[in-house]
Amino acid sequence: MKAHIAKPLLRWYHARRRSLPWREQPEPYAVWVAEIMAQQTRLETMLPYYQRWMRRFPTVQALAAAREQQVLNAWEGLGYYSRARNLHKAARQLVAEAGGQMPRSAAGLRELPGVGAYTAGAIASLAFGEDVPAVDGNAVRVLSRLFDVEEPVQTAAGQQRLWALAAEHLPAGHAAEYNQALMDLGATLCSPRPKCAECPLRAQCLAYGRGTQLLRPVKQRPAELPVRRYAAAVLWQDGKVLVLQRPPRGLLAGMWEFPNVLLQNAAAKTQLTRGLRTELGARVKVGAALGEFEHTYSHFRAELRVYDCQLMGEFNKPARPHKWLAPRNLGRLPMGKLDRGVADRLQERHAG
Repeated sequence: MKAHIAKPLLRWYHARRRSLPWREQPEPYAVWVAEIMAQQTRLETMLPYYQRWMRRFPTVQALAAAREQQVLNAWEGLGYYSRARNLHKAARQLVAEAGGQMPRSAAGLRELPGVGAYTAGAIASLAFGEDVPAVDGNAVRVLSRLFDVEEPVQTAAGQQRLWALAAEHLPAGHAAEYNQALMDLGATLCSPRPKCAECPLRAQCLAYGRGTQLLRPVKQRPAELPVRRYAAAVLWQDGKVLVLQRPPRGLLAGMWEFPNVLLQNAAAKTQLTRGLRTELGARVKVGAALGEFEHTYSHFRAELRVYDCQLMGEFNKPARPHKWLAPRNLGRLPMGKLDRGVADRLQERHAG
């Protein structure tokens, strides 16, 4: 253990630590929910979701007893919905196999759906006091600069080095404080634009001494995301609009959407008319554009053009689950970012 790093880091943490609900009372379930929510999400964004979630599903048993649609509805807006499904699946597994009790070690936690090395380390150290590291994006930034790590952090070699450094400098018996100190330091001072003058580890930081702190961590340049263009229909009948449930697997599984088509080469209205005829077995009149929406997913960027539409004849029941809802009731169903934007636009237009 390199005390010259751990001691000033923990001293700074005790003076500057952020007050977070799951830190004040590190109950295993609360820590688990918080760490899963914090993945790919800024802290200030996830905190209101966390508080609402814990009121709605305060225990593993409460989460296990919930329906998937309730879980997705509570998660809506955080994105990466597989996180919510894995939480739900793991809660049911724990109730069925362990009386709702969580494993007390990082190795045991890794057996739960959706729990990776970081989440397992965070829960095991914060909730159970196990001496294991937990290296999140903030800790990656701190360690990369402290030790002037040249390996790209997305690579196996980079990850192996960072985790080894975190473990090497972990002070026995203080894993919870140490892991959280690295996270807090990375979130507040050792940010993408570091405040080196205020850093408690400036004297020990190799990157600061060599003037390379803005070059760390080393990241591989991401490939440019492809663009997918869609057209969607707000299909009206007796003051209600049609929404369809997405398949149980894949992107946004089980959530609800407006009927849509992936655009190819033909005009958007033409393709939408054909697509609706195929899925609904009905002729549809595509009217004025309601608006355009866009959202970036992990592996592509989506652009959505939305039209008001009217049925022009008999309507066949779609093969997948569907509902006709008044705009004011669309908030009852979980939707992805794009479809929620359409629903919000409809609610604004028909308010009152």
